[in-house]
Amino acid sequence: MADEGTITPEIRISELEDALATETERLQKLFAAYEGQEKDLLDARAEIEVLEKEIIEREIEKEAQESLIAEKDFRIRDLEMKATKADKRVEHLEPELEKMEEKYSREKDRLGKIFNIATELDDDLKLAVSEMKARDDWYVEHMTLFEDLNKAIKERYDMIERAVEAERKSQHMARAFDERVDEMVEARAAEMTVEEAEEINAKPTDSSNENYDEEQVEEAIDTSSEEDKAGESTEEPPVDDVPAEETQPEEAPAEEAPAPAPAPAPTWGDDEDPWADN
Repeated sequence: MADEGTITPEIRISELEDALATETERLQKLFAAYEGQEKDLLDARAEIEVLEKEIIEREIEKEAQESLIAEKDFRIRDLEMKATKADKRVEHLEPELEKMEEKYSREKDRLGKIFNIATELDDDLKLAVSEMKARDDWYVEHMTLFEDLNKAIKERYDMIERAVEAERKSQHMARAFDERVDEMVEARAAEMTVEEAEEINAKPTDSSNENYDEEQVEEAIDTSSEEDKAGESTEEPPVDDVPAEETQPEEAPAEEAPAPAPAPAPTWGDDEDPWADN
């Protein structure tokens, strides 16, 4: 009590001032620490915001990756399913593949043979075309000769046909003449038989009538003999089974008795070209 009583106000003020200075310094230190902590807090909040944004972005990336993973899983399962189906199909198609390979080998051999045949045919065709061209060139060079030969052969056939037709007409005329002569002879014989019977019955004595009958008989005989000679001169020997190809063109004028004989064909011995007119 004595000490408290001895503390003076000045001492108390100085103590309070010292305590105030100490508290002020402490408060300043606390305020500085508070400011540091507040700054750290702001930095931490900013960092938290950045981290939150990163977390959100990471979540988005995670979701995207999860969707990609799910899609890839789906594709993988789909591919696995397709692979399984393909394996089953391969197992099913292996026998067919062997058959197709065997068929392909056979077709390949067949096509090879066909190609060889086609090549040979093409070579033969080229050879035939060259031969035909050579033949055509040769025919063009000798076309005039062939035309002349064709005309000569045609004329030969025409002459043979004319000769055969003339021979047929001659034979027909000869047969008609023979029939006519036979009819006349038969008629005359019948008339003579009737006249002789009448003479025997009547016993005529007139000489003029006898001379008249004798003259008629002689005239009939002369007429029949002249007609026989004329028929023999016009009749020619028939053509017996002579082919048209073997009959010579030079024999046609001799066989055409009724028609005038054509001029003889020129020959090489007459110093004339027999093909000039053709």
